[in-house]
Amino acid sequence: MRPRSMTGFGRGEALGEGRTWVAEVRTVNHRFLDQRVILPRLFAALEEPVKKMVAAALDRGRVDITFSLLGLAVAEPRLVINECVARQYHHCLQQLVNDYGLDSAVTLKDMLTSRDVISLEEQRPDMDAEWPLISQALTAALNDCDIMREKEGQALQTDLLNRLVKFEAIVGQIENMLPELQQQRQADLRLRVNKLLDGLDIDPVRLAQETAIMADKSDVTEEITRLGSHMAQFRAFLVSDEPVGRRLDFLMQEFLREVNTLSSKIANASIAHLGVEMKNEIEKLREQVQNIE
Repeated sequence: MRPRSMTGFGRGEALGEGRTWVAEVRTVNHRFLDQRVILPRLFAALEEPVKKMVAAALDRGRVDITFSLLGLAVAEPRLVINECVARQYHHCLQQLVNDYGLDSAVTLKDMLTSRDVISLEEQRPDMDAEWPLISQALTAALNDCDIMREKEGQALQTDLLNRLVKFEAIVGQIENMLPELQQQRQADLRLRVNKLLDGLDIDPVRLAQETAIMADKSDVTEEITRLGSHMAQFRAFLVSDEPVGRRLDFLMQEFLREVNTLSSKIANASIAHLGVEMKNEIEKLREQVQNIE
């Protein structure tokens, strides 16, 4: 169930004949999907298939995937005799004995002091035979990690909803104050205009119209309405079955934009204080949103 946290750990094993593949997956928050795969050296060619499996399971986050092979080696190295080189070494050594009349024969010990006669040859593992075990271990690790991410996601969902309720309550306070603030704003404007026009003959109807227009410029009903829409979207995203971290992060920017506009429109100490409270709640929401896939 979404949303899921981007923080998690999972471990998986797959048993083969005389060997065990172990996969471990660690994830933390990141803006995009960033993978780092560590495989035994002989299996480095399987990094891309591993990344494709992870990309199919996770939408974003920093992901570290580590594989280890326990038990018998899949492809043990073997010693190989280079017969061509050995033959030439023996020929050269024997020629030295003959040419200089040495009272000795070429021995195996003489041969083994020569480089490249015997070399260590690594055997290439059968990738097709090992991939089912590797993918099985990875699938188990991803499933294990997903359980942890979902559990963390549920805790994040609860915390975000609680914080949204606090934010919504502050918006409600401002909305309840709007009628009184509007009336006060109009009265203040009339008083200021009357002082400026003291002694001048001005049409009272026109004066009332201009005062109303100026008061309307400080109306924040539109911002309150948009914040209500954003909060409804936020709740809808939190119960979505899709990755919603980026959308929630974008909504946080929209929340802040509306709060800034609202605060700038109303020159009132109480509103300014509530505006600061709303920005604090937005910052707390944003911190938690950063952890959602």
